[in-house]
Amino acid sequence: HVQLVESGGGSVQAGESLRLSCEDSGSKYNRNCVGWFRQGPGKEREGVASIYPGTGGAGVYYAESVKGRFTISEDAAKRTLYLQMDSLKPEDTATYYCAAGRKNGFAYLDARGYRYWGQGTQVTVS
Repeated sequence: HVQLVESGGGSVQAGESLRLSCEDSGSKYNRNCVGWFRQGPGKEREGVASIYPGTGGAGVYYAESVKGRFTISEDAAKRTLYLQMDSLKPEDTATYYCAAGRKNGFAYLDARGYRYWGQGTQVTVS
């Protein structure tokens, strides 16, 4: 099964950086497309970035709002997904979730298309 655990959130000033991690601690590393999503106060969950694990960077997509500032990567040996977030802005404030197991027929950054979710980690930018 897939069990996703995020870490690395925190409170930072605008312009600073954070790196989020998401470890698949389940019995099988899910090699389906994985991604990062976020949900701000009063907002719907939105896609941030996605990647196909173990492909050397295939299937990498970013939301327009984070292009050039965020970088998604993964370490298959550690079964861990990362999101490097640079030049953070107050509008990046949200709970960030990692997701895995993308279903066919959904866009890469469509939250409805993912089967497995972590518990979320809070990022606050002031």
